[in-house]
Order: sequence, then structure tokens, then C-alpha cells
Amino acid sequence: MTAHILTPKHMLIGGGARRHLGALLGDLGLSKPLIVTDPLMVKLEKVAELREILKADGMSADVFADTVPDPTDLVVEAGVACLNKGDYDCLIALGGGSPIDTAKAIALLHRSGGRIRDYKVPHVVRAQGLPIIAIPTTAGTGSEVTRFTIITDSASDEKMLISGPGCLPVAAIVDYELTFSVPFRTTADTGIDSLTHAIEAYVSRKANLYSDIFAKSAITRISKYLRLACHEPNNPQAREQMMLGALEGGIAFSNASVALVHGMSRPIGAFFHVPHGLSNAMLLPQVTAFSAEAALDRYADCARFAGVADDNSDDRAAVEQLITSLKELNQDLKVPSPREFGIDAERYKSLLPTMADQAIASGSPGNNPRIAQKHEIVSIYEQIFG
Repeated sequence: MTAHILTPKHMLIGGGARRHLGALLGDLGLSKPLIVTDPLMVKLEKVAELREILKADGMSADVFADTVPDPTDLVVEAGVACLNKGDYDCLIALGGGSPIDTAKAIALLHRSGGRIRDYKVPHVVRAQGLPIIAIPTTAGTGSEVTRFTIITDSASDEKMLISGPGCLPVAAIVDYELTFSVPFRTTADTGIDSLTHAIEAYVSRKANLYSDIFAKSAITRISKYLRLACHEPNNPQAREQMMLGALEGGIAFSNASVALVHGMSRPIGAFFHVPHGLSNAMLLPQVTAFSAEAALDRYADCARFAGVADDNSDDRAAVEQLITSLKELNQDLKVPSPREFGIDAERYKSLLPTMADQAIASGSPGNNPRIAQKHEIVSIYEQIFG
């Protein structure tokens, strides 16, 4: 099998990397950016800092700060309208996965027109829109290095997967100093999201030798530092290692794809407004238990990468230790069940067939080692409810 590998053309990685933004734009021949971000980044003065960095290099930037968690088609359309008002030559996406995903969708619609639902999988986005420079402020989604974006259809509450090389940012600035202000819950949820990316990339039917390198490193790094980053938020080593793990996980799954956890996670987020990383965490232990028999050796490798099994453990014992460790991680990081999150049991039950259909339609479950039928997906949803 030939692996088609895609990564951004430029990646600036390290503490203080954001201060090289102006120079990076100059290298790319760009000078008129629109910053796509959210109100929190404005409040924390991270947007003002970027504008000052650009000003020092003789550039100015306007701001679209209306992105929301679980970005919707309506927000994307508002962003396109903002973009159309100016003579911009690039987008700077600043924030967590939501602003970066929003910027990708804005660039797509600005170039190609139509509605964002026109581009959901199985459509492949090939044409590149305005260049995107992605600057993540959480160690989580890896969106800064992926060919994917997730946008919610506000009419149907469907989280739509949009995929293709046209969604890949031209550059990523990965600066762990931007994560010091991230609170415990977000650090935990985005960290488990990154771990899920790495595990699913490693067990995916599309895994390859290249993606395996990044998945292995990400699992090892995140397993070692996630709890520390949550409990010691100002620990620079923990923050840096988590940022690197998120980057590696993003590269891994962008080039191998995610699987059943992500397919099932998106409907939970869309219908019940559960943060993406948190819904992944709710699902990861149970989906791992469901899938493990179909790729026992690969899941056993994950246990060894994570340091919860040694090389002398047989594969079945290693997988059992992996599942136990994932449950313990959820307990340590206070991951609630859907019931504990506050989801109404009757509404949850009534939506299970629709959620299962949407999970399958996303395409991600087709990459899982064990292909889940609709009734099996419904059963997993029931088992995790709590």
C-alpha cells in the first residue's frame, strides 16, 4: 500500500514561536491577514499580542472573533461575509480546534462557493483556498496539521466531516506557551482527544509506517505527561510535551484516519453539546474493548507505548491492561458519563438510531479494526450512558 502523506509546508515549533509570525508571512509572500478566533482569545489579549507582533513587521490584521465551540455552518457563512469585505490574502486561525476548523471552512467557501454541506464526505476537497496559518492554543485537536474540518449543520444538528488536501493549513505555529492559561477540564479533554487520535491512527485500517512513527511517539508522550499538565498547569515541560503529543497525534491521524470512537463521538457533541474531547473520552474505553479482538497485536502495542504493559506481557494481557488504564485515566481526570454530564435519558435513547446512522455516514467507523454494525453502535451508546 502506498501512503499519501500530507503535512503543512511550514511548522514553527517551540516556546515563543508565535513571535515569528510576521517573518513567516513574509516568507510566504503574504501581508494582509484576517485573524479568525473566538471571544476568549480576545479577552485573554492573545489577539492583541498577535496584532502587535505583526505591527512590528509592518503589517496590520483585522479580526473575525465570532467563532463558537462546535462551529456551525451559520458561523462559517458569517466569516465568509467578513472575509469578502476586505482585500485579505490569508487567514490566521488562533485558538482551539473550533477557530481552526472554522477558518478552514471559511477558506473553502470563499473559494468554491455553495453551502458547507455540499462538501461533506464522501466529497474530497482538493482545491486550496486562501492560505491558512494555524496557531493552536490547546494541546488537543491537531487541526493545525490535518486535512479535516468538522462543521455542524444547524438545521439537522449533524456534525459534518469535510476532508481533503484543500483543508490543510499552509503553516502551523505550535507554541506551548499559549496553553498555560488553559483550565483543567479543557486540558484533560483535549489531552484525551490527542490520545484518541494517536490510538485510532495506530489501529486504523489505513495505518502506515509513516503514521505509526507519530502515533507511537504521541501515545508515549501523552500517557506520560497528561496528568501532570492537568494538575500542574504552569509546568513548562508538561505543557510542551503535551503540545508536541497533540501535534504528533494530528499528523498521525491526518495520514491514517481516525476510526469508530470519532465516528460515534460527533453525534454526541452535535445533539448534546458535549465538548469533542470529552465525548471521545466517554467512548474510548468501551470502543477499545469492542474493537480489540480484531487487532489484538496493535492494541497491545498501544499498551506498551503507554507504559501500562511491558514487553514480556502477552498481547491479551496487555490489551486488558490498556482498557483498565483508559478507565482509570477517565476516573483520574473526572470524565463524566453522558448521564453525569446531564444528558436526558429519554432524549438520548430516542436519538440512538439517528446517532448511529450519522456515525456510520461520517466514514470513520469504516477504518476501525472491527467494523461495527448499526445495532452494535447503538449498544455501545447504551453501555456508556452510565
